[in-house]
Amino acid sequence: MEPPKSTDSRPASASATRSRANRGNQRARQWLPYLAGMLLVGTLVFALWPQPVRVETAPAVWGPLRVSVNEEGKTRIRHRYVVSAPVAGHLRRTALKAGAPVEGGVTEIAVIDPLAAALLDPRSRALAEARRDTAAANLEKAREAHSFASSELRRFEALAREHAISPQELESAQWRQASASREESAAESALRVAEAELAVFGTAASGSDQGTNSPLTVLAPATGRVLRVFEENSRAVSTGTPILEIGDPSDLEVVIDVLSRDGAILDSGTRIELEHWGGPEILEARLRLVEPAAFTKVSALGVEEQRVNVIADLITPPALRGHLGDNFHVEARIIVWETNRALKVPSGALFRKQEETWAAFVIENGRAQERRLEVGRSNGIETEIRGGLQEGDRVIVYPGDRVRGGNRVRPMTY
Repeated sequence: MEPPKSTDSRPASASATRSRANRGNQRARQWLPYLAGMLLVGTLVFALWPQPVRVETAPAVWGPLRVSVNEEGKTRIRHRYVVSAPVAGHLRRTALKAGAPVEGGVTEIAVIDPLAAALLDPRSRALAEARRDTAAANLEKAREAHSFASSELRRFEALAREHAISPQELESAQWRQASASREESAAESALRVAEAELAVFGTAASGSDQGTNSPLTVLAPATGRVLRVFEENSRAVSTGTPILEIGDPSDLEVVIDVLSRDGAILDSGTRIELEHWGGPEILEARLRLVEPAAFTKVSALGVEEQRVNVIADLITPPALRGHLGDNFHVEARIIVWETNRALKVPSGALFRKQEETWAAFVIENGRAQERRLEVGRSNGIETEIRGGLQEGDRVIVYPGDRVRGGNRVRPMTY
């Protein structure tokens, strides 16, 4: 009797499983191109989708605002005196140095000795003696002529009383007598000049003039300090030669050169702050004068500018100025206008929309919206807003060409 046959189903089952797997792989491979295309499209959409523009923003706030003209200047002593030699002579060595205190009418500034007369050489002396002898001879001749003319006039007068001569002859005699008298006076003057030359020669040669003329002492014209010594050594000086300069360093003023268009709007009494003079404090000054005449000055960039000097009085007490003196450099801030409360935004947020209209981009719901503004005064950094904004509105600073009305923007954070 044969045993029953057994059936093995495992090979058939494995084959079916492999068949189903192959069919699933084929379907998956069929979807791969579609998935790759969808991924590529998504990547392109994400890359080309407009992103919010990163912008710098600032809020409109209430606060103080100041408009000023900032320029460089220098200090100057208000009243300065240049002491000059009043006469020609020999200046003694000056003992005073720059910075030395002087008292008006008391301190000796300089001592000037008279110059010795120039010595005559033998030839010059011989010529001087000859001129003296000639002048003496001419004087004797003029005296004789005057005596003759006088006697002649007396004779003619006697004849005229007897009507023996005509009036014309009498007048001629009178003219000759007057002319002879004037010639005698001129001859006397010439003789005195010649004798004076010889007198000077004799005095200088013998040395008898030493000590005859006392030296001239020059006193300080005002109280203050010596600013500059022009002539320190002993030497011969002529009349008007500057010796030294005197001034009071505590009496200072400030000279600031500004553009002529700025100087035209400045008024007397305007407050001025001085910085970077060497100390930590800010010095106070008041504008006193805007000079009426401007001048041309070439800037560091080579541009010709019309500028004008502004004179200000330094009102900070001398005790708070340190050693600030004459011709020291300062940086001046001339306060043109200021207020303690103004709605303001950075000036970089504003741009011209038309010739006389200003605008700015304001962030609303994440988008940039253009808004027309009414602006007031500006100091170049901040600008007063008189209309178009409210406190807290955020404006875009330096928008450039990237920002347009309606664009999505994202403020940058620091």
